[in-house]
Amino acid sequence: MSDEKKKVADGQVVSMDYTLRVDGEIVDTSEGREPLEFLQGAGNIIPGLEKELYDMEIGDKKQVSVEPENAYGPVYADAFIDVPRNSFPESIPLEVGTELQVMGPENQPLYARIAEVGEETIKLDLNHPLAGKTLLFDVEIMALRDATDEEKDHGHVHGAGHHH
Repeated sequence: MSDEKKKVADGQVVSMDYTLRVDGEIVDTSEGREPLEFLQGAGNIIPGLEKELYDMEIGDKKQVSVEPENAYGPVYADAFIDVPRNSFPESIPLEVGTELQVMGPENQPLYARIAEVGEETIKLDLNHPLAGKTLLFDVEIMALRDATDEEKDHGHVHGAGHHH
């Protein structure tokens, strides 16, 4: 074992405590849960955050601000669709901000939010809820270890009890 302190680098499995704030509100946090584990350099987390973690050591804390283009992308104008009001089931409250799941062209589930409620049509926003937002992360590196060859091959972390 070298005395050199481990630093975050590609091929390291990073355990990280984090809190994500958007517009001053906490959107996601590992507080009270296990730290987030991911394989650095494999694109497991958003690129703008991953890039800022290089060379951090265990116990290091950092605040990282990630612009939309390095996070969930801009708000796309063509990701808004108009849907006839009568195609909504009555169980869905037709008010701005209601989140719902719709089926995409390939029958894949898409998450949408009601952007506007008109008399005959409802405008849905299919953008990611955090599109166009700057993300503010508070991070602390809790642990670092070298990824196993298998993890490197697969490009993600295998937690305890992971079987094929």
